[in-house]
Amino acid sequence: MSDTDALRPIPYEVPDERTFWNKLGRVLASVPFADRLAAAWYCAVDADTPTYVRAVLLGAVAYFILPTDAIPDFLVGIGFTDDATVLATAIAAVSGHIKDSHREKARAKLAALKTAGRRRLPEDDGPLIEG
Repeated sequence: MSDTDALRPIPYEVPDERTFWNKLGRVLASVPFADRLAAAWYCAVDADTPTYVRAVLLGAVAYFILPTDAIPDFLVGIGFTDDATVLATAIAAVSGHIKDSHREKARAKLAALKTAGRRRLPEDDGPLIEG
């Protein structure tokens, strides 16, 4: 790789909503920070949230979604510690932008995930939960 290649921006895609909710639904019982993660998601997708805040939070969400990370998620007891650290750091950096409305939406969505199983939630409440 040349020096000019190293300076080129890396293409970035916003984490997929369906992938995010499906993974969170699958690991809900194992993730003690689910409420903060869901609130971060709602803040990040809120059109009124400043762009830099959205970037910070979507980066943390993307790290949660990634199948490979510093500590594999399947390791019982420690698998999500790196995800929690990334999320806590992101939230600490932009916490003033996470509103009560984001937290309320997160609580409602998590309650629906806990009872949903493998069925489609109402359209205004998100995508299919698989697992």
